Amino acid sequence: MKILTEATLRAAILPKGTASYTVSADTFVTPLAKEFLRDRKIELVVEGPQKPAASMTRTPIPDRGERTYVDAATGAGYREKPEDMTHLRGNLLVPKTHPRIALRGKLDSLEADLLAAQLIALREGYPALCRDLQEVLQRVRDILAAEVKEQPLEERPLFGLSQAELRQVSHHVREHFGIDHPVPDCSMGEPAISLNRLRTRVREAELSAAEAFSAPGGTSREDIIRQLNRLSSGVYILFCRVVSGWYQRGEQER
Repeated sequence: MKILTEATLRAAILPKGTASYTVSADTFVTPLAKEFLRDRKIELVVEGPQKPAASMTRTPIPDRGERTYVDAATGAGYREKPEDMTHLRGNLLVPKTHPRIALRGKLDSLEADLLAAQLIALREGYPALCRDLQEVLQRVRDILAAEVKEQPLEERPLFGLSQAELRQVSHHVREHFGIDHPVPDCSMGEPAISLNRLRTRVREAELSAAEAFSAPGGTSREDIIRQLNRLSSGVYILFCRVVSGWYQRGEQER
């Protein structure tokens, strides 16, 4: 994801009389950047096909009479979905207190916190951090999709780092960032503190996944648990990057 910020536009020193500014369709233009162009009566031109806004879809449940919905644990059938139950998969229902439903709630909350952290990153002048967080967000969505659809989760690099490298970097902070493992403090600023909060949210999701997939004879999802563990390392790396000044030094260009 490309990001156009007000700082980028100011650094560009647009010639007097500039009538338009062109960006590609995959560029996110921050509100302050739009305001900067609007105040100077410069038209924002988006080039290329527009990507449709992401949307969630629901799979319709065929009417099967008294067995339209089925209790995943007992096999009992229902014409209407009971209020205290929800979908595990398709027309299979479980109580809303089921561990896998709890995990989905943790992942949903994690997505919300990631979006909030991205806004903070943009507001505080960290467009590269926003892009890195977009990778984390997409990975969380991949994890949720793999859990709901009961499909294998593909391992992929994060920030260009392999799974082994994520672990190595997060364990050797001084070697990579020149600082000791930092203790969170409010003086570090909002971007760093939002990342520390995200790290705890990922840990909570990992523990929830471990609980959801630990029942004897139940579904085993070591791939999901392992990926959440690596995401925790990834978010901690972002925290260390901010605290150490890594982004300001321009080392984010890769």
